[in-house]
Amino acid sequence: MKEQQLGEMHKVFISYHHANDQRYKNALVTLGEQHRIFVDRSVDTGDIDDELSDENIRTKVRDGYLRDSTVTIVLVGTGTKHRKHVDWEIHSSMYDGAVNKRSGIIIVNLPTIDNDGVCAPHGDDEKRLYPDITWVAVDSRAEYERRYPHMPERILDNLVKPDVKISIVPWDRLNVRTLQFLVDIAFQYRKSCKYDLSRPMRRANS
Repeated sequence: MKEQQLGEMHKVFISYHHANDQRYKNALVTLGEQHRIFVDRSVDTGDIDDELSDENIRTKVRDGYLRDSTVTIVLVGTGTKHRKHVDWEIHSSMYDGAVNKRSGIIIVNLPTIDNDGVCAPHGDDEKRLYPDITWVAVDSRAEYERRYPHMPERILDNLVKPDVKISIVPWDRLNVRTLQFLVDIAFQYRKSCKYDLSRPMRRANS
């Protein structure tokens, strides 16, 4: 797969609960494309048969729907963690496919869940985006669950991995500078993330 060239916009897939959160997706695409931060590569994965094997679902999503995207942004609202297609998109974003390789991942917590938590795994440069925050280290899954009760389980699995970097930002803190930094850094570090894919793929919404 051809690496991004200087001056090109990143190719981003946005994973979200379509029925609940379409307006946030639309607003994010407008922000990203107007300021030449990314090109939206999102498509609806809702027509995949959930009776297929994990491998077949993963291949369809990674090579068919996520295509040549290199960064996945997950919009987390009240129902996101319960949607099978969101889990498939996250899993497939983490998967190093034969055609399309793993993506960097960014989490955006939407106003509907009223969660202002920030996770800045990329060090001081990322932390400088949020000068008002006093940083506290989190090293247990239980603490991540407490802080982010609406987070998809597969993301929680990976937040505790030392060799995985997934940024979390509240919607209200997302501006041009922050979005540009997060997309750039997720793209830069995507190949070094050793994602945990051990959780079975979700087979039903709940």
